[in-house]
Amino acid sequence: MTRIPFEEMKATIKKAFMTAGMPEDKADTCARIHAESSRDGVYSHGLNRVERFVDYIHKGWVDVHATPVLEKQLGSMEVYNGNMGPGILNAIYAMNRATELAEQNGLGLVSLNNTTHWMRGGTYGWQAAEKGFIGILWTNTESCMPTWGAKSSGIGNNPFIMSIPRKEGHVVLDMAMSQYSYGKLQVTRLKGAKLPYPGGFDQEGMLTDDPGMIEETRRILPMGYWKGSGFAILLDLISSLLSGGKTTAAIDKYDKGSCGSCCQVFIAINPLMINTQEFIDNALGDTIEQLRVSVPAKENGKIFYPGEQSLRTREENSELGIPVDDSVWAKVKELAQISI
Repeated sequence: MTRIPFEEMKATIKKAFMTAGMPEDKADTCARIHAESSRDGVYSHGLNRVERFVDYIHKGWVDVHATPVLEKQLGSMEVYNGNMGPGILNAIYAMNRATELAEQNGLGLVSLNNTTHWMRGGTYGWQAAEKGFIGILWTNTESCMPTWGAKSSGIGNNPFIMSIPRKEGHVVLDMAMSQYSYGKLQVTRLKGAKLPYPGGFDQEGMLTDDPGMIEETRRILPMGYWKGSGFAILLDLISSLLSGGKTTAAIDKYDKGSCGSCCQVFIAINPLMINTQEFIDNALGDTIEQLRVSVPAKENGKIFYPGEQSLRTREENSELGIPVDDSVWAKVKELAQISI
């Protein structure tokens, strides 16, 4: 396995984005987020997404010069048009604005319409937590998952994130509405591995742990079966209603790639306007301690709180270098016009 130092990965991605026409300051921020996603173990939405993002720039599906424009201001709520700008930059702006509103009001809600793929959604949960705020956020997508009982795609695999600040390590849940995201399927397939649990259906309609078979049928399994399906539908509708933007059905008709003209919602809450720091620390400490003393189902198994394994992966990859698929790394270097 090849490992690449963080700064080398970031510099290479940045060069690829600048070669595609992105201004240097924006390319630097986007490259940092892609590299951080891979560093934290979310390879599917880090280095592995660079080629697709560059392709969208060339197709005109992402406007590298666009910035969000305020459409409505409603006290602690604001609505912005993302103008099909880079999803990472739009999302960073929206979450920053939500925390500013929460600093003033205790709660801030910012919605985006007409934006593009934000890459790893957890990025913006970590962003809120780093600033001391509880974060709740989600996006809708194009249809890429069958609703429960169907075999053709009709709903989005709409990522949902929650985060809580904690000085010993933030608590962050970043999840798709499927048992496994398509990115996780790709990473598992590239490693020649099977999924830990069945994650979708094969050509015969049987549940399978083979990621390649699920990619072929596009029949990923909603988490909790019908519950995940219903969750995805409501996230889609609420994101559209809060932003005045497109539902999954409308995104499908727009047809500008993955998440082209999607809607996103960013909620920030200031916990110190409700509780003391002592109360917050005790609530988090008691909960995590109770998790720690749980009896593992497997011998020598370990119990983790949400976000803990990301921190462990971050430390390991920062020290040893970030693992890459050689073919993906070669392609990104090619896009950056770096000799292999």
